[in-house]
Amino acid sequence: MVFWLASVAPFNPLAAYLGSRFEHTGVQQREVLARQLGLDQSWWGIWWHWLGGVLRGDWGQSRMYGQPVAEVMSERLPYTGLLALCSLALAIGISLFLALASGLNRGGFADRLTTFLAQLAQALPPFVLALIAIAVFALRLGLPAGGVSAAGTAPDAVSIAAHLVLPAAVLAISLLPWLVLNLRASVFETLDSDAVLAARGRGVHGLALLRHEVLPVALLPFITVIGSRLGELVTGALLVETVFAWPGIASAVVDAAIAGDFALLAAVTACSCLAVFAGNALADAGYLLADPRVADV
Repeated sequence: MVFWLASVAPFNPLAAYLGSRFEHTGVQQREVLARQLGLDQSWWGIWWHWLGGVLRGDWGQSRMYGQPVAEVMSERLPYTGLLALCSLALAIGISLFLALASGLNRGGFADRLTTFLAQLAQALPPFVLALIAIAVFALRLGLPAGGVSAAGTAPDAVSIAAHLVLPAAVLAISLLPWLVLNLRASVFETLDSDAVLAARGRGVHGLALLRHEVLPVALLPFITVIGSRLGELVTGALLVETVFAWPGIASAVVDAAIAGDFALLAAVTACSCLAVFAGNALADAGYLLADPRVADV
């Protein structure tokens, strides 16, 4: 499907490969170069050739970067992994805080504020949040908003951490709505359970009740939701990395699609799908570890 979509996209891979030289290249030269690059084949022929290489451990050559796809992926994967992990951890932390605040103040101001913030975050696309963050925190407050280091300097741990703040925060906010609303609903459902009623009868109230009686039960469906939303994490990373010029795998998708870089586009898509499958598997494993009763069924 990826190869077919790339073949019908309104971009000329040969023009992207040649750049400004395309207009000065003769028709015959274009045909020879297209044949050398394999662009004269049908999309299914290119896909079949790529699939045969993958089965032999060869992911192909990226025309856009002039490197093997495996090297491009190895250079960019750590940046995407860092952004995704930091964003997910931040989103989970904020979700726990807001859901517990709603549990302590059910129907009150904190609960209404949590619902409002979740709905507001859901209404704003990630690229809009990114532009707002750049306008407010980068242009006015001076936070770095592009790349992983200042121009002309090599990235180090300090510069990467500073440049990670805005993209990680934007991606975390884009993940919040489903996480917060799901955990809030689970907290309220657990508060109405007989076990919590019994705990209240024993004199357990407030934050202690939420920590020891409500949260362990409410986190079980929350773990499943985290795994199911990893697809949204990949999609959000694509937009956020593009806006903030973060050198990860997701941002390479746009460049690869425009340039018709079939091998790189297919590899990134395959890795994204594997990440979603792995996230769902980890969520199921986490559910088993969190609730031993599931393993007995």
